[in-house]
Amino acid sequence: MQNFSSVASAQLFKDHTAIVTGAGQGIGFEICRQLACQGASVVLNDLDGTLAETATESIRAAGGNCIAMPGDASDLEFIEEMVREVVNKFGKLTRVVANAGITLFGDFLNYPEDSFSRVMKLNLGGSFFLAQAAARQMIAQKSGGSILFMSSVTGHQAHKNLAAYGMTKAALEMLAKTLVVELSEYGITVNSIAPGATSTERTTNDEDYVKTWSRITPMGRPAEVADIANAALFLLSPLSEHITGQSLIVDGGWTSVSPSPY
Repeated sequence: MQNFSSVASAQLFKDHTAIVTGAGQGIGFEICRQLACQGASVVLNDLDGTLAETATESIRAAGGNCIAMPGDASDLEFIEEMVREVVNKFGKLTRVVANAGITLFGDFLNYPEDSFSRVMKLNLGGSFFLAQAAARQMIAQKSGGSILFMSSVTGHQAHKNLAAYGMTKAALEMLAKTLVVELSEYGITVNSIAPGATSTERTTNDEDYVKTWSRITPMGRPAEVADIANAALFLLSPLSEHITGQSLIVDGGWTSVSPSPY
């Protein structure tokens, strides 16, 4: 599959710097890789230090400029540390992808408070405060920037056992709209992407995943990580500088018909 970096005619992110959270593998890693391929200097975050270091080494081996910052993307002190680090290392911050998130399945009637709190803290709190810290830095630089939230099709369509998760994803899309009012005057765009079913390292444990989602997705297959990263890079690039407050669904048409995988 072609990706954004393989078809772009120029390094669209030259002289740009980025933070991507939850990027040790999967969609987050592919976004980091493509940003680095297109000239960006990237801070790659993941809670798993081994994953963060391995992913960073892979990007560096391919010629990309990337540093690892393992840590909890829902922790306010760590969020502020990431912003300071990218500025210390690269001089500025221009792009942010709040990709870190957690999915804790559970029946609504028996959903535990601990699971609810964990989902809210990372998916919402981590994204909100990363955007806040990044926006403050971008405003201080007086050079604008782009912030991207990672939503989900579960923020658009009901999905069994994902009430808490789905409400966080819908909330992120509303946050992107609200921040248009707060941040547009500073030249900062804020958008979100809502991926559908996507083949990642985590889904390989489910032998029926590709078969099931290929059957119920109009385009005949679940997404690959490059499908999502390609959309992310467009919304982060100068090609979309007049797009803000929007959510782009990347799901092969699933939300148009919304059959359940169960």
